[in-house]
Amino acid sequence: MADSALLSLRDVKVFFPITSGLLINRTVGWIRAVNGVSFDLAEGETLGLVGESGCGKSTTAKAILQLNRPTAGDIHFEGKNLAALRGEPLRIIYRKLQVIYQDPYASLNPRMTVGQIVGEAITCFGLMRGAELRKRVGELLETVGLDPRYINRYPHEFSGGQRQRIGIARALAVNPAIIICDEPVSALDVSIQAQVVNLLRDLQKRLGLSYLFISHDLRVVELISHKVAVMYLGKIVEMGLSDRIANKASHPYTHILWSSLLEKQSKETAQKAKSVQAGRWGVFDFERPTAGCRFVPRCPVYESNGKPTLCTDPATEPQLKDIGGAHQVACHFPL
Repeated sequence: MADSALLSLRDVKVFFPITSGLLINRTVGWIRAVNGVSFDLAEGETLGLVGESGCGKSTTAKAILQLNRPTAGDIHFEGKNLAALRGEPLRIIYRKLQVIYQDPYASLNPRMTVGQIVGEAITCFGLMRGAELRKRVGELLETVGLDPRYINRYPHEFSGGQRQRIGIARALAVNPAIIICDEPVSALDVSIQAQVVNLLRDLQKRLGLSYLFISHDLRVVELISHKVAVMYLGKIVEMGLSDRIANKASHPYTHILWSSLLEKQSKETAQKAKSVQAGRWGVFDFERPTAGCRFVPRCPVYESNGKPTLCTDPATEPQLKDIGGAHQVACHFPL
Protein backbone atom coordinates (compact mmCIF):
# COMPACT_ATOMS: atom_id res chain seq x y z
CA MET A 1 0.00 0.00 0.00
CA ALA A 2 1.41 3.37 -1.03
CA ASP A 3 1.85 5.81 1.84
CA SER A 4 -0.11 8.52 0.01
CA ALA A 5 -2.97 6.24 -1.05
CA LEU A 6 -6.45 7.08 0.19
CA LEU A 7 -7.82 3.83 -1.26
CA SER A 8 -5.68 0.76 -1.85
CA LEU A 9 -6.65 -2.60 -3.38
CA ARG A 10 -4.31 -5.58 -3.17
CA ASP A 11 -4.92 -8.82 -5.07
CA VAL A 12 -8.71 -8.45 -4.79
CA LYS A 13 -10.72 -11.41 -6.10
CA VAL A 14 -14.47 -11.81 -6.50
CA PHE A 15 -15.63 -15.28 -7.59
CA PHE A 16 -19.22 -16.31 -8.24
CA PRO A 17 -20.21 -20.00 -8.05
CA ILE A 18 -21.52 -21.92 -11.04
CA THR A 19 -24.15 -24.33 -9.71
CA SER A 20 -25.86 -27.39 -11.14
CA GLY A 21 -28.73 -29.61 -10.01
CA LEU A 22 -32.53 -29.49 -9.81
CA LEU A 23 -33.19 -30.23 -6.14
CA ILE A 24 -29.77 -29.81 -4.58
CA ASN A 25 -27.51 -27.20 -6.13
CA ARG A 26 -23.86 -28.05 -6.10
CA THR A 27 -20.98 -25.87 -7.14
CA VAL A 28 -19.38 -27.15 -10.33
CA GLY A 29 -17.13 -24.20 -11.06
CA TRP A 30 -16.45 -20.51 -10.52
CA ILE A 31 -16.75 -17.34 -12.56
CA ARG A 32 -13.66 -15.33 -11.71
CA ALA A 33 -15.21 -11.92 -12.30
CA VAL A 34 -12.36 -10.10 -10.55
CA ASN A 35 -9.16 -12.08 -10.32
CA GLY A 36 -6.32 -10.32 -8.56
CA VAL A 37 -6.88 -6.57 -8.99
CA SER A 38 -4.47 -4.14 -7.30
CA PHE A 39 -4.29 -0.34 -7.52
CA ASP A 40 -3.95 2.82 -5.41
CA LEU A 41 -6.05 5.98 -5.48
CA ALA A 42 -4.54 9.11 -3.93
CA GLU A 43 -6.32 12.14 -2.47
CA GLY A 44 -7.55 14.52 -5.17
CA GLU A 45 -6.79 11.99 -7.93
CA THR A 46 -8.94 10.37 -10.60
CA LEU A 47 -8.29 6.78 -11.62
CA GLY A 48 -10.06 5.71 -14.79
CA LEU A 49 -11.04 2.03 -14.89
CA VAL A 50 -11.79 1.00 -18.47
CA GLY A 51 -12.64 -2.09 -20.46
CA GLU A 52 -15.47 -3.66 -22.41
CA SER A 53 -18.71 -4.86 -20.81
CA GLY A 54 -18.23 -7.90 -18.58
CA CYS A 55 -14.57 -7.29 -17.76
CA GLY A 56 -15.23 -6.76 -14.04
CA LYS A 57 -15.20 -2.97 -13.66
CA SER A 58 -18.52 -2.62 -11.81
CA THR A 59 -17.85 -5.78 -9.78
CA THR A 60 -14.63 -4.18 -8.58
CA ALA A 61 -16.60 -1.09 -7.51
CA LYS A 62 -19.13 -3.24 -5.67
CA ALA A 63 -16.27 -5.03 -3.90
CA ILE A 64 -14.94 -1.69 -2.67
CA LEU A 65 -18.41 -0.84 -1.34
CA GLN A 66 -18.70 -4.37 0.12
CA LEU A 67 -21.88 -4.98 -1.90
CA ASN A 68 -20.02 -7.98 -3.30
CA ARG A 69 -17.83 -9.37 -0.52
CA PRO A 70 -14.34 -10.12 -1.92
CA THR A 71 -13.41 -13.78 -2.12
CA ALA A 72 -9.83 -12.79 -1.30
CA GLY A 73 -7.59 -9.76 -1.07
CA ASP A 74 -7.48 -6.53 0.92
CA ILE A 75 -9.24 -3.20 0.40
CA HIS A 76 -7.88 -0.41 2.59
CA PHE A 77 -9.55 2.97 2.92
CA GLU A 78 -7.92 5.53 5.20
CA GLY A 79 -5.92 2.69 6.73
CA LYS A 80 -8.92 0.47 7.49
CA ASN A 81 -9.47 -2.89 5.81
CA LEU A 82 -13.05 -2.66 4.51
CA ALA A 83 -13.28 -6.43 4.01
CA ALA A 84 -12.96 -6.87 7.79
CA LEU A 85 -15.73 -4.39 8.69
CA ARG A 86 -19.35 -5.25 9.44
CA GLY A 87 -22.39 -3.41 10.75
CA GLU A 88 -22.05 0.11 12.17
CA PRO A 89 -18.29 0.56 11.49
CA LEU A 90 -18.92 -0.16 7.80
CA ARG A 91 -22.00 2.11 7.71
CA ILE A 92 -19.90 5.00 9.04
CA ILE A 93 -17.35 4.42 6.26
CA TYR A 94 -20.11 4.80 3.65
CA ARG A 95 -20.33 8.49 4.53
CA LYS A 96 -16.93 8.94 2.89
CA LEU A 97 -17.58 6.56 -0.02
CA GLN A 98 -20.37 7.67 -2.33
CA VAL A 99 -21.55 6.62 -5.80
CA ILE A 100 -22.83 8.27 -8.97
CA TYR A 101 -24.77 5.69 -10.97
CA GLN A 102 -24.97 5.07 -14.69
CA ASP A 103 -28.66 5.54 -15.39
CA PRO A 104 -30.11 8.83 -14.13
CA TYR A 105 -33.59 7.57 -14.96
CA ALA A 106 -33.36 4.44 -12.80
CA SER A 107 -31.18 5.69 -9.94
CA LEU A 108 -33.64 8.29 -8.60
CA ASN A 109 -36.77 7.24 -6.70
CA PRO A 110 -39.73 8.59 -8.74
CA ARG A 111 -41.85 8.93 -5.60
CA MET A 112 -39.38 11.19 -3.79
CA THR A 113 -38.86 14.90 -4.36
CA VAL A 114 -35.46 16.31 -5.23
CA GLY A 115 -35.18 17.60 -1.67
CA GLN A 116 -35.85 14.15 -0.24
CA ILE A 117 -33.43 12.46 -2.65
CA VAL A 118 -30.53 14.82 -2.04
CA GLY A 119 -31.17 15.09 1.69
CA GLU A 120 -31.74 11.39 2.39
CA ALA A 121 -28.13 10.56 3.27
CA ILE A 122 -27.87 13.68 5.46
CA THR A 123 -30.93 12.50 7.38
CA CYS A 124 -29.70 8.89 7.63
CA PHE A 125 -26.43 10.00 9.20
CA GLY A 126 -28.27 12.38 11.54
CA LEU A 127 -26.28 15.40 10.39
CA MET A 128 -29.09 17.99 10.22
CA ARG A 129 -32.84 18.42 9.80
CA GLY A 130 -35.60 20.96 9.29
CA ALA A 131 -34.71 24.40 7.92
CA GLU A 132 -31.00 23.65 8.17
CA LEU A 133 -31.41 20.56 5.99
CA ARG A 134 -33.50 22.43 3.44
CA LYS A 135 -30.85 25.15 3.22
CA ARG A 136 -28.11 22.57 2.74
CA VAL A 137 -30.05 20.84 -0.06
CA GLY A 138 -30.55 24.20 -1.79
CA GLU A 139 -26.81 24.88 -1.60
CA LEU A 140 -26.04 21.47 -3.09
CA LEU A 141 -28.42 22.09 -5.99
CA GLU A 142 -26.70 25.40 -6.68
CA THR A 143 -23.32 23.65 -6.52
CA VAL A 144 -24.29 21.33 -9.38
CA GLY A 145 -25.90 24.06 -11.45
CA LEU A 146 -29.57 23.60 -10.58
CA ASP A 147 -32.08 26.14 -9.24
CA PRO A 148 -32.77 25.63 -5.49
CA ARG A 149 -36.44 26.23 -6.26
CA TYR A 150 -36.51 22.76 -7.85
CA ILE A 151 -36.39 21.24 -4.37
CA ASN A 152 -40.05 20.16 -4.38
CA ARG A 153 -40.09 18.76 -7.92
CA TYR A 154 -40.00 15.06 -8.85
CA PRO A 155 -37.45 13.27 -11.09
CA HIS A 156 -39.84 12.95 -14.06
CA GLU A 157 -39.84 16.74 -14.38
CA PHE A 158 -36.15 16.82 -15.32
CA SER A 159 -34.02 15.94 -18.35
CA GLY A 160 -31.38 13.21 -18.24
CA GLY A 161 -28.56 15.69 -17.69
CA GLN A 162 -30.45 17.43 -14.89
CA ARG A 163 -31.20 14.09 -13.25
CA GLN A 164 -27.52 13.20 -13.28
CA ARG A 165 -26.76 16.54 -11.63
CA ILE A 166 -29.25 15.58 -8.91
CA GLY A 167 -27.38 12.30 -8.53
CA ILE A 168 -24.11 14.21 -8.18
CA ALA A 169 -25.68 16.50 -5.54
CA ARG A 170 -26.82 13.42 -3.64
CA ALA A 171 -23.28 12.00 -3.71
CA LEU A 172 -21.86 15.30 -2.42
CA ALA A 173 -24.41 15.63 0.39
CA VAL A 174 -22.34 14.01 3.17
CA ASN A 175 -18.94 15.42 2.15
CA PRO A 176 -17.34 12.20 0.82
CA ALA A 177 -13.63 11.69 0.26
CA ILE A 178 -14.11 9.33 -2.72
CA ILE A 179 -16.89 9.18 -5.29
CA ILE A 180 -17.19 6.06 -7.43
CA CYS A 181 -18.49 7.15 -10.82
CA ASP A 182 -19.98 4.06 -12.48
CA GLU A 183 -20.44 4.96 -16.17
CA PRO A 184 -21.91 8.35 -15.13
CA VAL A 185 -22.20 9.82 -18.64
CA SER A 186 -22.84 6.78 -20.85
CA ALA A 187 -26.63 7.29 -20.85
CA LEU A 188 -26.38 10.98 -21.79
CA ASP A 189 -26.14 12.82 -25.10
CA VAL A 190 -22.61 13.76 -26.17
CA SER A 191 -23.12 17.49 -25.55
CA ILE A 192 -24.49 16.78 -22.06
CA GLN A 193 -21.62 14.37 -21.36
CA ALA A 194 -19.13 17.23 -21.74
CA GLN A 195 -21.11 19.39 -19.29
CA VAL A 196 -21.21 16.65 -16.65
CA VAL A 197 -17.50 15.84 -17.06
CA ASN A 198 -16.61 19.54 -16.71
CA LEU A 199 -18.79 19.74 -13.59
CA LEU A 200 -17.02 16.73 -12.05
CA ARG A 201 -13.60 18.22 -12.80
CA ASP A 202 -14.61 21.57 -11.28
CA LEU A 203 -15.97 19.89 -8.14
CA GLN A 204 -12.75 17.92 -7.75
CA LYS A 205 -10.67 21.10 -7.82
CA ARG A 206 -12.97 22.91 -5.40
CA LEU A 207 -13.57 20.09 -2.93
CA GLY A 208 -10.44 17.94 -3.24
CA LEU A 209 -12.42 14.85 -4.22
CA SER A 210 -10.99 11.57 -5.44
CA TYR A 211 -12.79 9.70 -8.23
CA LEU A 212 -12.79 6.10 -9.36
CA PHE A 213 -14.17 6.73 -12.84
CA ILE A 214 -15.53 3.58 -14.48
CA SER A 215 -16.27 3.72 -18.19
CA HIS A 216 -15.88 2.02 -21.54
CA ASP A 217 -15.55 5.41 -23.29
CA LEU A 218 -11.81 5.92 -23.44
CA ARG A 219 -12.04 9.50 -24.71
CA VAL A 220 -14.03 10.54 -21.65
CA VAL A 221 -11.63 8.65 -19.39
CA GLU A 222 -8.62 10.34 -20.97
CA LEU A 223 -10.24 13.75 -20.43
CA ILE A 224 -11.01 13.35 -16.73
CA SER A 225 -8.43 10.86 -15.39
CA HIS A 226 -4.92 11.30 -14.01
CA LYS A 227 -4.23 7.56 -14.24
CA VAL A 228 -5.90 4.78 -16.24
CA ALA A 229 -6.19 1.06 -15.49
CA VAL A 230 -7.32 -1.20 -18.34
CA MET A 231 -9.23 -4.37 -17.37
CA TYR A 232 -9.69 -7.52 -19.40
CA LEU A 233 -11.62 -10.54 -18.08
CA GLY A 234 -11.13 -9.72 -14.41
CA LYS A 235 -7.51 -8.57 -14.55
CA ILE A 236 -5.73 -5.28 -15.04
CA VAL A 237 -3.58 -5.67 -18.15
CA GLU A 238 -2.18 -2.14 -18.35
CA MET A 239 -1.94 0.85 -16.03
CA GLY A 240 -0.29 4.23 -16.21
CA LEU A 241 -0.68 7.97 -16.62
CA SER A 242 -3.66 8.96 -18.76
CA ASP A 243 -1.81 10.60 -21.65
CA ARG A 244 0.74 7.81 -21.85
CA ILE A 245 -1.93 5.09 -21.99
CA ALA A 246 -3.77 7.06 -24.68
CA ASN A 247 -0.75 7.81 -26.86
CA LYS A 248 1.69 4.99 -26.09
CA ALA A 249 -0.48 1.97 -25.29
CA SER A 250 1.71 -1.10 -24.83
CA HIS A 251 -0.81 -3.93 -24.43
CA PRO A 252 -2.39 -5.13 -27.70
CA TYR A 253 -5.86 -5.00 -26.11
CA THR A 254 -5.44 -1.39 -25.00
CA HIS A 255 -4.11 -0.40 -28.40
CA ILE A 256 -7.07 -1.97 -30.18
CA LEU A 257 -9.53 -0.27 -27.82
CA TRP A 258 -7.96 3.13 -28.30
CA SER A 259 -7.37 2.81 -32.04
CA SER A 260 -11.01 1.90 -32.63
CA LEU A 261 -12.06 5.25 -31.16
CA LEU A 262 -9.61 7.54 -32.94
CA GLU A 263 -11.36 9.50 -35.67
CA LYS A 264 -8.33 11.38 -36.97
CA GLN A 265 -5.04 9.55 -37.04
CA SER A 266 -1.68 10.35 -38.54
CA LYS A 267 -0.54 8.07 -41.33
CA GLU A 268 2.00 6.42 -39.02
CA THR A 269 -0.53 5.80 -36.23
CA ALA A 270 -3.11 4.50 -38.68
CA GLN A 271 -0.58 2.06 -40.17
CA LYS A 272 0.41 0.81 -36.71
CA ALA A 273 -3.25 0.28 -35.78
CA LYS A 274 -3.81 -1.62 -39.01
CA SER A 275 -0.88 -3.97 -38.34
CA VAL A 276 -1.93 -4.66 -34.75
CA GLN A 277 -5.54 -5.34 -35.74
CA ALA A 278 -4.58 -7.67 -38.57
CA GLY A 279 -5.03 -10.77 -36.43
CA ARG A 280 -8.18 -12.76 -35.85
CA TRP A 281 -10.55 -11.22 -33.28
CA GLY A 282 -11.45 -14.59 -31.77
CA VAL A 283 -14.03 -15.65 -29.21
CA PHE A 284 -13.44 -16.24 -25.51
CA ASP A 285 -15.08 -18.16 -22.68
CA PHE A 286 -15.54 -16.08 -19.53
CA GLU A 287 -16.30 -19.15 -17.40
CA ARG A 288 -13.21 -21.01 -18.63
CA PRO A 289 -10.65 -18.43 -19.72
CA THR A 290 -7.54 -19.46 -21.61
CA ALA A 291 -4.62 -20.57 -19.47
CA GLY A 292 -1.74 -18.15 -19.34
CA CYS A 293 -2.64 -14.86 -21.03
CA ARG A 294 -6.43 -14.43 -21.18
CA PHE A 295 -6.22 -12.27 -24.29
CA VAL A 296 -4.61 -15.02 -26.40
CA PRO A 297 -7.79 -16.04 -28.33
CA ARG A 298 -8.19 -12.48 -29.57
CA CYS A 299 -4.57 -11.31 -29.75
CA PRO A 300 -3.07 -10.45 -33.18
CA VAL A 301 0.41 -10.16 -31.66
CA TYR A 302 0.20 -13.76 -30.41
CA GLU A 303 -0.81 -14.81 -33.93
CA SER A 304 1.97 -12.83 -35.63
CA ASN A 305 4.61 -14.30 -33.28
CA GLY A 306 3.72 -17.87 -34.25
CA LYS A 307 1.54 -18.69 -31.22
CA PRO A 308 4.34 -19.17 -28.65
CA THR A 309 3.60 -21.51 -25.75
CA LEU A 310 4.94 -18.81 -23.43
CA CYS A 311 1.57 -17.07 -23.80
CA THR A 312 -0.58 -20.12 -22.96
CA ASP A 313 1.49 -21.71 -20.20
CA PRO A 314 -0.21 -21.20 -16.78
CA ALA A 315 3.24 -21.04 -15.19
CA THR A 316 4.17 -17.99 -17.27
CA GLU A 317 0.95 -15.99 -17.07
CA PRO A 318 1.97 -12.35 -17.74
CA GLN A 319 2.07 -10.10 -14.68
CA LEU A 320 2.10 -6.31 -14.51
CA LYS A 321 5.67 -5.08 -14.90
CA ASP A 322 7.06 -1.56 -14.95
CA ILE A 323 8.26 -0.39 -18.36
CA GLY A 324 9.21 3.12 -17.22
CA GLY A 325 7.34 6.36 -16.85
CA ALA A 326 5.02 4.97 -14.13
CA HIS A 327 3.66 2.64 -16.83
CA GLN A 328 2.89 -1.03 -16.19
CA VAL A 329 1.81 -3.70 -18.66
CA ALA A 330 1.03 -7.42 -18.40
CA CYS A 331 2.21 -8.76 -21.74
CA HIS A 332 5.13 -10.91 -22.96
CA PHE A 333 5.26 -8.95 -26.24
CA PRO A 334 4.35 -5.33 -25.41
CA LEU A 335 4.02 -2.97 -28.34
